[in-house]
Amino acid sequence: MTTRKRALIVVDLQQEYFGGLLEIQYPPHADSLPRITQAIDAATAAGIPVVAVQHTMGDAAPVFNPTQPGYLLHPEVEARRTDAWKSVVKRFSSVFAGTDVADWLRENDIGTVTLVGYMTNNCILASAVEAESHGFTAEVLSDATGAVHLANEAGFTDAKTVHTSLMALFNSNLAAVTDTATWSAAVASGDRLPAPDLGASAAAGARHAGQG
Repeated sequence: MTTRKRALIVVDLQQEYFGGLLEIQYPPHADSLPRITQAIDAATAAGIPVVAVQHTMGDAAPVFNPTQPGYLLHPEVEARRTDAWKSVVKRFSSVFAGTDVADWLRENDIGTVTLVGYMTNNCILASAVEAESHGFTAEVLSDATGAVHLANEAGFTDAKTVHTSLMALFNSNLAAVTDTATWSAAVASGDRLPAPDLGASAAAGARHAGQG
């Protein structure tokens, strides 16, 4: 696979996630943001297309309101944006739903999408799931995404558990998971990441649980 077959999709790096109710908790944004910008820089150096996605809930919404500061991309990302980037506004969790992202990827002969950004438990999850139905291979950078604590009628789970559990889930079938440094080296050389393996993950899971 050549580097032109990949695209880096920067999902919702908006100010909403850097304070307030939706502030990213794990990995904390102080750690994940530098990894996201590192991935952007690596993609730019390797000639990999970058897609910047922003979520909107409309002009009357309390969050992700395009008339409010929380809608804006983080300055560290905005400063790297160039005219070559594809900019996308979405209304659903997946970057593919209701957008032209899938068509644009096909038009540019891209078969692999690398997902970074927020949140692991929502838009990264939805995009990784939907990528398969559009015929794309997904990659997720574990240290360049992030989750929040969750509690509702079904229970409570902290952000670290959410994030680490989803990384194991992704890497069992939905997306190849690695860290930003490993990915950056792979894009520099044009290498593939090891493909997820559900059978191997299930077998290893059974061993860890003392079943084998």
